[in-house]
Parts: sequence; structure tokens; C-alpha cells
Amino acid sequence: QVQLVESGGGLVQAGASLRLSCAASARTFSSYAMGWFRQAPGKEREFVAGISRNGGHTYYANSVKGRFTISRDNAKNTVYLQMNSLKPEDTAIYYCAADLQISPNYIPGRYDYWGPGTQVTVSS
Repeated sequence: QVQLVESGGGLVQAGASLRLSCAASARTFSSYAMGWFRQAPGKEREFVAGISRNGGHTYYANSVKGRFTISRDNAKNTVYLQMNSLKPEDTAIYYCAADLQISPNYIPGRYDYWGPGTQVTVSS
């Protein structure tokens, strides 16, 4: 069983930055690929970014490529999402998820564990 807790969300203006964190309870955190997803009101949950078990490979949605950076610290059981140049369309609840695979998946249903989410609101 893995428990995930996100933090770092908030209300910011367009162009600002936020850093989300996701702390995991698992002692075997390094066995999991990790993903960040988001869900805006009335929309489906979508892939934002993913990182492989050892952090050597990262993946991004086209909509955030060049603005967001995913990273992980396996010694701290934590994955991060640095979000720069935020836009109003980035407004959503952001979730981290753990997948017992080498590399992350783009499909939400493939993930084994989810955090409760953290709200990110970007005003124009």
C-alpha cells in the first residue's frame, strides 16, 4: 500500500510559478514510476508529466512542455512538479500517482495509487 499526499497548490496570477510536491509513504518508492495528472471542472483527468523509477526519463504533455519540470528524490520519497509561466488554462486539481512499472503511463487507469489532489488556480 502506498499513500500519496500532494502539497504546494494555490492561487497565483498568470506568469507566476508554483512547485508541487508529492510525498509517498512507501519504503519502496524507487520501485514506482510517478505521474502528475490534472483535472479541470467538467473535463477528464489528463496526463501532465511522468518520471521513470530512477528519474532518468521524463515525459510531458505538449501543453506543458518547456514550462513544467518533473523531478524526484528517492531518498526523500518525494516527486516534484515545477510549474513556470502558468496560464489560466493550467487551473485544475493536480494529482500525483504511482505506477509499479519502470516507466510512467499516460493513461490514468494504469496507475495503482493516487493522492487526494491539490488545487491550482491561475488568474488572468
